Amino acid sequence: MKILVSACLLGRPCRYDGRSVPHGEVIALGEKHTLVPFCPEQAGGLPTPRPPAELQGERIVNTLGRDVTEEYRRGALAAVDLAKEQGCRWAVLKERSPSCGPREIYDGSFSRTLVPGKGLTALLLEEAGVRVLGESEAGSLPRK
Repeated sequence: MKILVSACLLGRPCRYDGRSVPHGEVIALGEKHTLVPFCPEQAGGLPTPRPPAELQGERIVNTLGRDVTEEYRRGALAAVDLAKEQGCRWAVLKERSPSCGPREIYDGSFSRTLVPGKGLTALLLEEAGVRVLGESEAGSLPRK
């Protein structure tokens, strides 16, 4: 099975702070599945590193006050296209991200307060029929 995966979880330094957050359980999925790494923020044209951003209503704004919604939208649409092209029915994405967060995101106040919600890429992937999990849920993927 092919699984779309947030590239930062596989050790690629593409997070907003220029780091990665390799996740052992996600990396181990590669033993039984084909992992398709992807960073929607980079695909949308944002640099690495970049100022942190959070969802504020329907807009995504960074700590400098710049609206980066269009870059996030471009990256999210590219993720959907890649998932379709590769036949990915599942995605494992970085939790809490304004792009990838599947269940919770930061509240938009830059106070590190979490609220229920989805990042833009997670939302568009689900709308396209891709099942989205966060890295803490990687163990619940079907074996085949």
